[in-house]
Amino acid sequence: MLIKDNHIAAAGSVAAAMQRARAAAAHLTCIEIEVDTLDQLKQALPHLPSAVLLDNFSLTDLKTAVKLAKGQTLLEASGGITIENVFAVAETGVDVISIGALTHSAPALDVGLDAL
Repeated sequence: MLIKDNHIAAAGSVAAAMQRARAAAAHLTCIEIEVDTLDQLKQALPHLPSAVLLDNFSLTDLKTAVKLAKGQTLLEASGGITIENVFAVAETGVDVISIGALTHSAPALDVGLDAL
């Protein structure tokens, strides 16, 4: 289950979104929550999410997030990550890195399937 920013807004807070997700999820369901700030990360950690998606964090904030989480949850870096900066992101200590540029920046191939 992935809790996105719009879910947090609808629930009213990170805590409320996590509580609603836990109430609706089966006992073995992994719950990942997307956070945009270190403050949101601090709010999420006591609820023991399976993973936290760190959206558009700076390298400095990624390093801080790793220290705050203390290995208690999987941390995924996402947003603004490119082939050029992925190594620096990896050096922050996050567990997983998502690179959207692999799909949204790939060149398109125009293939026509016109019948003769």
